[in-house]
Formats: sequence, C-alpha cells, structure tokens
Amino acid sequence: MKFFGPSRTVGGMTDFTPDGLVVGRRVRQLRKARGWTLQDLADRVERAPSALSMLENGRREPKLSLLHALAAAFDVPVGDLLGTTPLDRRAELEVALQRAQDTALYRALRLPEVRPGPRVPTPVLEALLGLHAELARQATTRQATPEEARRANTELRALMRERGNYFAQVETAAADLLRRAGHGGGPLTERDITAMAARLGFALHREVDLPHAARSVIDLKHRRIFLPHARDGRGHGSRQVALQALGHLVLGHAEPAGYADFLRQRVEVNYFAAAALVPESSAVPLLRTAKAERDIAVEDLRDAFAVSYETAAHRFTNLATEHLGIPVHFMRIHVSGAIHKAYENDGVRFPTDVTGAIEGQPVCRNWTARAVFSRPGHSGAYQQYTDTPGGTYWCTAIVEPGESGDFSVSIGVPYAHVRWFRGRDTPERGTSRCPEGPCCRTPPPELAERWAGSVLASARAHTHLLAALPPGTFPGVDDTEVLRFLEARTPRLGAVGLADASG
Repeated sequence: MKFFGPSRTVGGMTDFTPDGLVVGRRVRQLRKARGWTLQDLADRVERAPSALSMLENGRREPKLSLLHALAAAFDVPVGDLLGTTPLDRRAELEVALQRAQDTALYRALRLPEVRPGPRVPTPVLEALLGLHAELARQATTRQATPEEARRANTELRALMRERGNYFAQVETAAADLLRRAGHGGGPLTERDITAMAARLGFALHREVDLPHAARSVIDLKHRRIFLPHARDGRGHGSRQVALQALGHLVLGHAEPAGYADFLRQRVEVNYFAAAALVPESSAVPLLRTAKAERDIAVEDLRDAFAVSYETAAHRFTNLATEHLGIPVHFMRIHVSGAIHKAYENDGVRFPTDVTGAIEGQPVCRNWTARAVFSRPGHSGAYQQYTDTPGGTYWCTAIVEPGESGDFSVSIGVPYAHVRWFRGRDTPERGTSRCPEGPCCRTPPPELAERWAGSVLASARAHTHLLAALPPGTFPGVDDTEVLRFLEARTPRLGAVGLADASG
C-alpha cells in the first residue's frame, strides 16, 4: 500500500502550493506586456511596490488574496498565474538560473549570485545555465558508489515534507489493528502486541541467534515472526521492532522492487510502529491541551506512552503540522556531529551534498543538537535559540546513548511558533551561518596560521561509505543466513518471507 503522492489531500480538497518563482515571472511578464511600472500595478492592487518586487523576484510566497487581486488587475483567470511553466523562454531561463544558484553545490563555492534581471542578455543566461549543468554533472560523477541510495532517500524526504510527515492511511491502519486487538488505551504492552499479531494470524518468536543484520524475519509460509531476544543486545525497543514487523503485514508489503522501495517500506513500518505506540486518538488531545496552555513538551509524550524520547519526537513531527499547525524540524545527531536522521518542513536548512542528501553531513557546532553535548553529564532537556541567515529557530534536545556512542535527539521550530513550547524562556542563544558562510568549520585565523603546514590527520573511513549497495533481496541482509536460520526452525521445507534490515 503506497501512500506517498505529489500533493496533499485534506477533506477531499487538494492543497496545492504555488511555485513562487514561476508566479513571480508570470506577474512580471503580464505587467510589462501592459506597459505598467511597479507603481502602476501597486496602485491597482493596493500593495506596496517593494512587496510586488519581492513577489516578482520569487522572494515572497504569493498569498491567495494577492493572487486574486493581481488576476483582477490583469483581467485574467487566477489559473493563468498558477501555471506550472513560465510564460516564455526568457522567463524559463531566469527561473532555472535562480534555482541553480540556490543549490547546496553552488552555495558551497561562495560565489556571488547573478541576478537574472532584464539587463542580462539571454545568451549569457544560457551560457551560465550550461556551466551550472556541467558543474552538477561533474560533481555527480565524483559521488561515492551509494549514490542511488542517497538520491532515493533525498526524494523520500521531499515527499515526507510535502505531506507534513503525516500519513492518514497508516494512522488508520494502526488504529484499526489496535481496536481489533482490544487495546483499551495507555502504554502498549507486550501482551497487546502479541494479541495484535494473533489478530493477523501470526505468532511471535524471540530468538538469540537471529541473523546478525536482520531486525526481524517473517516466515509467511508458517505465519511466524522471528524477533531478537533481549539478551542478545538487540532487544532495545523490542515493542517497536515487533510493531515494525506487523507493519509489513498490515501495509501489504512484498519483496522490495529496489532500494527506493526498500526505503519507502522502512519509513512506512517505522511510522506504523510509532502510530501504534502513540495513538493519534490519544496523543492529539494531549497536544492540543498543551498548546492551549502554551506548555508543549516532547517529554510529556514520552512519559504518557512509555516510549523513548526519539520515538516521541518522531511522533510529534507526524502530528504537529497536521493537527496543531506548527511547522517543525527533527534531528538525530551522533556525538561526532554527523546527521543520522533528519526531517524538516519549517524552512531550516540542513547541510547537504550535491545530491541533496543530508545523512553523514556535519551539523554546525553552534546548533542546539550539538551544543547539548557540551553540557556536564548531558542531563535533561536543553533549549536554545539559534540565529541563522534564514531566521531564528528554537530547539530542545536530549542526549540518548546508542550502540556507537551518544546521540542527541532534537526538535525545533521557527521563532514565530516558540510561544507554544515549554522551555521558551531559555537564555541560551547561538549563531550559525553553516552551511552557507564562514562559521564553525572555518578555524580561527590565529590557529590556522600557527599550525599551517604542520598537521596531518587521518579520517576514520567506514567501509559502508565505500561499498556499493548491499547485495541481497533485502539490502544489508545476507539471504543465505536468513534461509538457513528458517530452515533450522522448520521440520520440513523452510521458506523465507520478509527480512527487515535496519540500524
């Protein structure tokens, strides 16, 4: 069951977000075709010329009221302003150049922008776009071998952003299984999960010798779900692992058709598990009450449903935009500063590579997600305001231990929405210009000069960064190991169902 789509539908209505750059160029073309100045148009729509200039240059999102006023002034349907293509070749080139200059690849060069105004000749625009295309091609050619995985993950993150990280079909599927299993509310127990599996006609088995790379193995032929035993070191979050396996069944997953399909399935089952552990019907009233009292805290979700802080933070991102109208970002950062997981729909800019991938990229030392590690003992939640070129963000973070070291889990919102959160009175503040300018990655001049030519450092190279995509039906899982595991537990012919590999 695939639930991703190009647009978001609420109450039968499709929520379409207009392309600000294209709308701006259409307004400029219509204005110039009539021989109007910005002041002429401003008088007709009762707006400031400066506001219209920002709209035409794609620096301000068009609001519905202004679109209607502009359409009336030009005597055209609103649809003429919302078309998906520019009016002419020139406008198309201007939009393309502006987008090319807004990529992480170009920003990393720290070169000035070329404003594609009317005085820039069309052949110059074409030449600049050709250079951008070649730059992107060469950078892509040099990318490491797991390029397909990184691109697939980037595309998946974009789809999640479009949906506000909320998926009604998965919410419904989780709620339906909870109801059928007789769950009466409160934290989900192992007994509840066993009942949920039974409703699907499966039995749960915990094994100490589960294939090393597998999170779970589902034997479809004999209707058994094999899970890791707590004492083998993979029992942490055992409820979540079991629910993820059930999610494969409820959501109708089959063998993944490719790496992108594998990632989609993984996102879906993670969402399903969180929706079962923190049901929408119980969590939303709690969050709405907290918002009314201006006292939202991820810790309250964690404590109310007996889940980890990371699960509670993930769940908050599912519900915050859909039910509270709050845009949000989430990060899980290793103590080294590398991003392991992240999500945003609030405009925050994560560091990215040329493909747009964020995994493994270093987070600014001045962000809350890294500043929390400098606190003695890493105890309790830490809140901080961070000023960036794109605005001020408030974040709250907690440090949790992981298999490969400590991780911080943080939730953040734009300054305009901080009034709803506990901890907004924090005096802590930071400034970050990463990844767009000199900041924490540029050493102080005196240090750079003192150590110039006197240092050699060797990076820790992880083999998975150099290898091609993991082989096998389920990336990262040894098919032979799984088959032999099942064969040893089946009196007759063994059969493999779904194997889910994850970290």
